[in-house]
Amino acid sequence: MKQNVLISCLQLQSNIEDYRHLFAERDIDIELPTVDQQLTAPELLGIIDQFDGVIAGDDEFTEEVLEKATRLKIIARWGVGVDAVDLIAAERLGIQVVNTPNVFSDEVADIVIGYAIMMSRQLHKLDRSVRDGGWAKIEGISLRGKTLGIIGMGSIGRAVAQRGLASGMSILGYDVAPVPESFVNETGSRIVGLQELITQSDFISLNCNLTDSNRHMLSAAEFASMKPGVFLVNTARGPLIDELALVSALQDGRIAGAALDVFETEPLPLESPLRQFDNCIFGTHNSSNSHEAVIRVNQMSVNNLLSGLATLPSVNS
Repeated sequence: MKQNVLISCLQLQSNIEDYRHLFAERDIDIELPTVDQQLTAPELLGIIDQFDGVIAGDDEFTEEVLEKATRLKIIARWGVGVDAVDLIAAERLGIQVVNTPNVFSDEVADIVIGYAIMMSRQLHKLDRSVRDGGWAKIEGISLRGKTLGIIGMGSIGRAVAQRGLASGMSILGYDVAPVPESFVNETGSRIVGLQELITQSDFISLNCNLTDSNRHMLSAAEFASMKPGVFLVNTARGPLIDELALVSALQDGRIAGAALDVFETEPLPLESPLRQFDNCIFGTHNSSNSHEAVIRVNQMSVNNLLSGLATLPSVNS
């Protein structure tokens, strides 16, 4: 039977003409569905049984979807996070799940430090003032001498640390996995427990994966333990933060500002209470989206998929 591939990742869809020949050479048909942010489980349920492979964005591959995917051999995730895939069900059904690790370190780290600078100097408010005909003079704070706490010291977290050090900041890091001793020695970073990081940091950056165990890892108790005037940056996954608890902390003034590229619900709902705060900066889950990274990850994702289709038997049919 001719193989059929679903490409739901928007970045690859927009550059598909560069890769069509690779599928044509292997007699593989590709389908490019209309996608808003990602395909939902109900959307996938109606089509997934047609495909042998998927190059996926943040699509909802629930257990029900995977059980319906009777031809599926491989899900090649465009990017790093695989939290939208039921990995236990995929393993049980013999569906391989692969991603593209360590590909966005510089892109995301640039955005983290960019957000830190914007918030510390209130650049977003100055921009609004000028656009509104004003000429505001806002006293900011310097990054030098401040403590940057990084939750998640993988490749992205370590790239954030290097940029923080270049700005004169001290680095506290936390990770559930060991952090390379060579990096710690080279940078002078201190690896500490989560509670110490939360209580001692002037800026906190979330750069970890989302798992069942760390959902809402920053909630009311954690916000209450933070230094007054702390700045928060999240470029990882929205559900790492309890947004209602964050709203309360912003209202109380304990959190001086938050830069959020990701949210519990995406896009950010119009009725979200976060929208009321002018000391918040919002992104569109876009921190990894540079021209160079898109080319790099497109190629890796296509290679991952084609390799999987060439070598894996269909074991769940």
